[in-house]
Amino acid sequence: MKFHQTTLSNGLNVIAEINPAVHSVACGFFVRTGARDEAGEVNGVSHFLEHMAFKGTDKFSADDVNRVFDEVGAKYNASTSEEVTMFYGAILPEYLPQTFELLASILFPSLRQEDFDMEKKVILEEISMYQDQPMHVAYEHAMLTHFAGHPLGVSILGSLDSVGALTSTQMRQYHADHYRTGNITCVVAGNTSWEEVLRLANQFCSNWPSGQHERPTFEAKPVGGKKVVTKLNSLQQNIIQMAAAPTSQDELRYAAEILSVIVGDDSSSRLYWDMVDPGYVESADLGYHDFDGSGAYLTFLSCEPDSTNENLERLRKIYDQVNAEGVTATELEQAKNKVASRVVLRSERPMGRLSSLGGNWLYRQEYRSVADDMAKLQSLTVRDIREALDRYPLCSVTTSTVGPLEEIAV
Repeated sequence: MKFHQTTLSNGLNVIAEINPAVHSVACGFFVRTGARDEAGEVNGVSHFLEHMAFKGTDKFSADDVNRVFDEVGAKYNASTSEEVTMFYGAILPEYLPQTFELLASILFPSLRQEDFDMEKKVILEEISMYQDQPMHVAYEHAMLTHFAGHPLGVSILGSLDSVGALTSTQMRQYHADHYRTGNITCVVAGNTSWEEVLRLANQFCSNWPSGQHERPTFEAKPVGGKKVVTKLNSLQQNIIQMAAAPTSQDELRYAAEILSVIVGDDSSSRLYWDMVDPGYVESADLGYHDFDGSGAYLTFLSCEPDSTNENLERLRKIYDQVNAEGVTATELEQAKNKVASRVVLRSERPMGRLSSLGGNWLYRQEYRSVADDMAKLQSLTVRDIREALDRYPLCSVTTSTVGPLEEIAV
């Protein structure tokens, strides 16, 4: 594998990891814009724009978009998070030109009024659908409470009110402000040539508007809190707890990631053996989320409502023990093996490499090979975990819960 990078004259970053040993190629555009970049009155516009991208462009109709992707057998999609909107496709190498052109085109959709009005109904239905999912509601309230007063304290989908009031004029302005070359990274991974990538980028992206929308990235200092949403018809109590964690630019992010695997992976972790396996809870997971300038540990817990307080006490004792004693060398070695397998298996698919390449460049302007990731993983020590715990202990600064209970003890 060989890495290449260039910046077009208009400021677009283009990166590629060429691997002639694989039989497919993936390409994508990572746009550094998401819910955290939205003012309150346009909350939800990034996700809405993701939908509008598939409604057609000056060259391709909505039918064309789906038809071309299907004709070349592409595995394609798009996603929106708090910080990134991503458009991508994986194809056989001979279909890279058609797929690249189509992806480049849909980043600048027509944004016709009739499409806007129709898709708004779809988005509003999607918001209503997710409001019926207790863990999603718990997550949204957890983020809103934990990051209150910080740009991350927003909803990705937006609310029925914010999306309902959004106008096509506001969307066009947001798109013009944020879809500029300084905010976009073009990423290609797999079986192609750097010359081909450059040709396609210059052909289809060189006329894009230059510039960049600045994002404040100060680290959040959550004061915490509790949000209880009572849903009497829920059969379980769904709980999310949050605490501060290393940022996406912090070297401690590697230790935080491996710590989350040791303590809260969905199998063979402390939470699994101490809470899930004995049958105290249906699920208990700890995840590490690294954001731009901030980070968070998220604990997800689902259990019988009547046992909620007992399980929260069990969870607290597990975290207190980890904070006080750290982790063992055996636990660290097992977690390294688990993560190493995931890294390698994911890397065997260009689509798996695409997200890693794009994320590293978008957040840190760096390239990391699989060998780099493996070397870093193997270098982690119990002392590194200790340092991460000292700076960012496991705890429950913020709690959000959805279920039959009107109150929980935290």
